[in-house]
Amino acid sequence: MITCFIRYEIDPFKRAEFAAYARNWGQAIPRNGAGLIGYFGPHEGSATTAYGVYTIESLAAYEAYRARLAADPLGAENYEFARKERFILKEDRMFLKNVSLPHAEGLPMGGVSS
Repeated sequence: MITCFIRYEIDPFKRAEFAAYARNWGQAIPRNGAGLIGYFGPHEGSATTAYGVYTIESLAAYEAYRARLAADPLGAENYEFARKERFILKEDRMFLKNVSLPHAEGLPMGGVSS
């Protein structure tokens, strides 16, 4: 399993448009085969940085997923919405593997029991 992290630079005056875009992916991404962790928009600090995070089985599975997502009616509509409204100024995508597994259960933050 790999995790895709998408870092967006967004127009700070179009945060509502990005939020609508994120909600649409909240429907389309899971039904097309990826495990959506979530989309995260600006709250405090940077007004221009946002993230999308999801898991997928492999890079091969990612290629098939992207094709399904582009063919999905809501996916196609969302890509067009972003293109038309231009609220995404920059998008960077990277794939990472969780190397800290397995995680211990029941320990407080920091992993040290008292």
